[in-house]
Amino acid sequence: MRLCTVLPSAALDLSLTLKVASLAIDSLCRGVFAGNSRELSVRSCFPSLFQAEQTHRSILLGLLLGAGRSAQPDSSLIRQARAERWSQWSLRGGLEMLPQALHDHLTSKGVTIFRGQPVCGLSLQPEGRWKVSLGDSSLQADHIISAIPAAELSKLLPAEAAPLAHVLSTITAVSVAVVNLQYQGAHLPVQGFGHLVPSSEDPTVLGVVYDSVAFPEQDGNPPGLRVTVMLGGYWLQKLEANGHELSPELLQQQAQEAVATQLGLKEPPSHCLVHLHKNCIPQYTLGHWQKLESAMRFLTAQRLPLTLAGASYEGVAVNDCIESGRQAAVAVLGTESNS
Repeated sequence: MRLCTVLPSAALDLSLTLKVASLAIDSLCRGVFAGNSRELSVRSCFPSLFQAEQTHRSILLGLLLGAGRSAQPDSSLIRQARAERWSQWSLRGGLEMLPQALHDHLTSKGVTIFRGQPVCGLSLQPEGRWKVSLGDSSLQADHIISAIPAAELSKLLPAEAAPLAHVLSTITAVSVAVVNLQYQGAHLPVQGFGHLVPSSEDPTVLGVVYDSVAFPEQDGNPPGLRVTVMLGGYWLQKLEANGHELSPELLQQQAQEAVATQLGLKEPPSHCLVHLHKNCIPQYTLGHWQKLESAMRFLTAQRLPLTLAGASYEGVAVNDCIESGRQAAVAVLGTESNS
């Protein structure tokens, strides 16, 4: 006997919503923030989705009608990327070329850069200037732009800024392991940039990037298939809390098992690199936007010469951090011109 169940439309809508949340949204949160979709704030993590839903009471309808779109930055490079329809980009020599180029440009303009001298503390002087302690030395500053993680900044602030320090200390971050694997004579069963993995399928593996598809010119000599496996995030913290040692061998084993199961790459890799990035991705949990408003109110009320920038606040991607730095510089220059 065959049974057929007819569900009311509301039940179908709920079922579809739960399916989208458990697969698409869960994977998206893991791919971007390496976090738990049940704890992250859609308003802070994906403001365009939030605005689309607020405007049209539907994320999909809102996006189709153009809600949530903000003004886009413009430059000759951006126009070239749009005209040529770039899907991804890289830098010759790797992403480290970006800070190296910034260092060379700034020093050529007479900017002094202190390297290998971690900040030990910040204190306000009677005249309103900052004293920045660098261990064995210190320097004076009229204004500070902080791009370090919010939780780390909270440990450096003076007692006068205790309310701000408390707010910043609640902006936590998760760790991510990046495992690069190379296979000789192997082929991918699919093409594309990569894939994300919902936590219901594998709680440890966040996703896999098909490096050889995106940038085949970097496959080396002799050429080999390259993939990058992202492990961890929120679930990596659970492993650490349960006493598991996150050794390079364990992380490599998990990465190899993932590509063997998901992509059929069962042979041992010819090369492997493992990097564990501790507390590298901030988590915009529920109420994150209220934390930012509280921090801004304190800075304004106390007239502290401090500007917050970086991944802890309004975007974790490279382009978000670049824009955050630009806005911070504009704000400080505007303050100086008005004083």
